Order: sequence, then structure tokens, then C-alpha cells
Amino acid sequence: MSDGGDKVADAQNFDDREGIAAGAVDDGPPATWRGKPYGHWRGKLLTRQECSKVADIVTACKDARDVRLLATYANSPHGLVDDEVRRMAWPILLGCDAPETGISPQPWRELPRHRDEDQVKLDVNRSFIYYPDNESEKQLDRRKEELSDVITETLRRHPMLCYFQGFHDIAQVFLLVLGVENAADAVAHLSLLRIRDFMLPSLSPSLAHLRLLPAILYSTDAKLCQHLSQTQPFFALAATLTLYAHDIQEYGDIARLFDFLLAQEAVVSVYLFAVIILSRREELFKIPADEPEMLHSVLSKLPKPLDLEALISRTMHLFSAHSPPGLPFRAWGKVSIYSVLKTTRRSLKEQTLRDGEEFFEMQALQLRRAELRQHALATLWKYRRPAGSIGLAVFIGIMSFWFRKSGMDGVLGSGLRRVWELFRMVRAR
Repeated sequence: MSDGGDKVADAQNFDDREGIAAGAVDDGPPATWRGKPYGHWRGKLLTRQECSKVADIVTACKDARDVRLLATYANSPHGLVDDEVRRMAWPILLGCDAPETGISPQPWRELPRHRDEDQVKLDVNRSFIYYPDNESEKQLDRRKEELSDVITETLRRHPMLCYFQGFHDIAQVFLLVLGVENAADAVAHLSLLRIRDFMLPSLSPSLAHLRLLPAILYSTDAKLCQHLSQTQPFFALAATLTLYAHDIQEYGDIARLFDFLLAQEAVVSVYLFAVIILSRREELFKIPADEPEMLHSVLSKLPKPLDLEALISRTMHLFSAHSPPGLPFRAWGKVSIYSVLKTTRRSLKEQTLRDGEEFFEMQALQLRRAELRQHALATLWKYRRPAGSIGLAVFIGIMSFWFRKSGMDGVLGSGLRRVWELFRMVRAR
């Protein structure tokens, strides 16, 4: 095995051969790479093989902007290797590597205040706990100001978004990797195109992600799925909601995991949690199935340390062997067509922020319809005894007014037909 000096020499020689040196042309790699070896994301000098991988990724970013090729590198051991590579690759994976038309040029500070900004302030004050660990208090305070700006700009430019606690954990990773100049655009694309379900005005779309877990587990380990059947999958909420940024405390690990997650469709994050559960099979079977509180407590905390490379490899294998459309219990069919679980099956390079806003509006409309249906059925059940034809007529009149007031005339006919059918069923009992 060569020592550190050999690695430096190899890296410098490789740079010279490939033109990535002090004399590189203006449109070449960033200036901070010129005339020195690449820096590894764990703080180590790169081997010749790693240097070759970095050069290939840079070529994919600058020449072809090939998302599939970038995804291949992101899935491979150690992912995209270095933050400077990520600054080129992440915007491409998110589809924000080129300016979008139709974006308001108005400075975000002049836009109306978002309703969630007080909560943002509270969460930002609790940020940067684990990393970076080599900066002064003054530097960290500056980081927090930048983080607040990134989150607030995203919310003010897209006021329909609902902030959730833990969003700051995700945003701080983007700020550290991309810098304050590029983080806001990336976070906006992430919010509207990849984690939109978590920023709707209801928790229901987030829970739809978790409801896939039993189906994924059953498809590969029915015995373990049965063992956990008395435990609701809410234990996975914090991890999946924050793309694991709330639970992983090492900066290098979360940056590497983001390489993988950003290169995949959104549902892969749920498959990853399933793999983590499967990796704890022996531990979980030691806890009785009739102790769901204990199982929940164990599953809500990620095991330490995490072997990320092994978990990523197993996740890709599980996803390939049991793809979402083939999951049991018709689990995939119950997912909204506007959910990121389905819309990210298409490349984000083909989607715009406006597309994300339209998906948001359609999914929010679905949620309102579901709430109205539940309320209508609850009201019908409450008055099932004395209703009769006159009572039902009054009820339908009230519901007609309610649907129109909610701007949902289009669902009036089908909705009331369903109510009438249910009424006949109730009366027949």
C-alpha cells in the first residue's frame, strides 16, 4: 500500500495529465482544485482511483449533464466524493442547474411575511449542533443567519408551502454543501419537487409514505412484518420527513446519503428505512410482539454506527426486486398521483417549480375533498335515525351549499350520489 506521499504525487500527476492543474482554462473545474490534489470528503487525500472518479463526474456534469450517469456515480461507494463535486452535481439532480422563466425578480425581503416564520426562527436557533465542529460561535451565528435567509426566501417565494419542524435540518446540509448563493434555489426545488408531500397543510400525505413500509417488509420478510404488525409505522416519521438529516450526526455521512437520495425517486427513502429495519431483525425478534411501545421506541432511533454503503447497496437491491407497483395490499394504488412518491418517477429535469406548485394545489384539493367526505359521512351517521327523506333533503341542501362555498362544484354530483347510496344502506339496516 502506498503512503500519503504517493497519493499526493499520484493525484498531482493525474491532474497534470487531465488538464486539471494551475493552468486549466476558465471553463474548467473550480479554481480551488487547480494546482492541488482533490480533497476527500472525510478529510483524506484522494487515491488515483478516486481522482479518476471525480474527473468522470465533472465530465458528466459539464459536458452531458447526464442525470442517469450521475445517479450511477451517486449510488457507487462514497457517492460523489467531495463537496466541490456536489456543488456541480446536486443542482443537476434537482433540475435547478439552469435558470427558470417566470420567476419573480422581486427581492424576497420585500415579499409578504410567511405565517411560519416564527417557528423557523425557533428551529434555526437550534441548528448546527453537530456540524460544522471547527467554527467559532461568531461563525455559527453567521451560518444561522444564512440558514434563516435560505428558508425564509423559499417560504416567501412559495407561500403555499407549510414549514415543518425538521426542515431546517435538511436546509442546513444544502447550505453547507452549496453555499448561501446557491442553496435557496436548490431548497426551493427540493421543497416543491421532492418533499412537497411533507409541506402540505395536512400530515396525511406524509403518513402515506409510512404506510408503504408494511408492504415493503411483507414482500421480503413476512414473518418480521407480522411481528411488527401491532406497531404503527410512525416510528419512521422523523427520519423520512427530514431525509435522515435529523438523526445522522456526521456531516460526511449525511452529505454522502444525500448523494444517494437526490439521485433516486422519493420512495427510495422509505425503502432505505425498510432495509434498516431488516438489518435489525434479530434485535427486533427479541422484543415481544405484544409490546408495541418498546418496538416503537427501538425503531424510532437509528442504529449506530450506520454502515451507509452496505445499506445503500441493499436498498437498491430491495427496490429492484420489489418495485412500488408490485407491492402487496394494493399499497401503491392508494398513493395519490400528485404525490412526490409518483411524480419523482419522472426526472426532475423535466419538471419546473410551477409544475411543483400545480401538483401541490391538486393534492391540497384532494385533501380537502377527503376531509369533506369524512365530515359528510360523520354527519350522516349522526342523524341516521331521524333522517328520513325530508331530513336527507335538508342535509343534501346543506352539503350543496358547503361544496360550492369550498369551490368544489365539480365533485358535487358524484359526492352526493355517494351520500345517497350510503344513506340507503344505513336505512336498510
